Amino acid sequence: MKKDLDTTRDPIGYVKYRLKKKYFIDSVSVISTMNFLGKADSLAYRGKLGKTYGPFPKENILVKILAKAPSTFYHVKHILLDTAVFTPKFATGLADSIISRIQSGRANFADQASTYSSDHESSAKGGDLGWFVRGVMLKEIDTQLTKRKKGDLFKVWSPLGLHIIYIADNPKEDTGYGLLLRVVL
Repeated sequence: MKKDLDTTRDPIGYVKYRLKKKYFIDSVSVISTMNFLGKADSLAYRGKLGKTYGPFPKENILVKILAKAPSTFYHVKHILLDTAVFTPKFATGLADSIISRIQSGRANFADQASTYSSDHESSAKGGDLGWFVRGVMLKEIDTQLTKRKKGDLFKVWSPLGLHIIYIADNPKEDTGYGLLLRVVL
């Protein structure tokens, strides 16, 4: 059945009329290229266009990748200074000091992130947020990313506090969406 599903020119018609199986068509967004929320976004990103995957343990389904579409992804590192802990004035001074130490070479971003960032998940990775799709970050950060380039180090205020942002790579076009056919066996 998988081979036939892989090679048919009309997979939906094949499932509906020939196999007479229940099916769903899902549009899946890829938010991050490093941390997947489940099988769907992992298959949408890593799966091969036109290929059928499954059946999966405890899920009696097959999944065929029908289409993929690109989005813009950013690779960013950040340090979050939580203004629930620091006053805005202190946070601004601390951010300026951290940026100065990094730019002068007296400190590196990863060490500063692990010391100062209140985002404990990313600070454990040196502040690295990985590659994520445009539009999923806080709007204050997302707006700044479109104006900046690789290597830029800057501050951004958001409702969460003061962020020190480092753009690790140039933006890239990558798979941002997948159209998946789920066939219930």
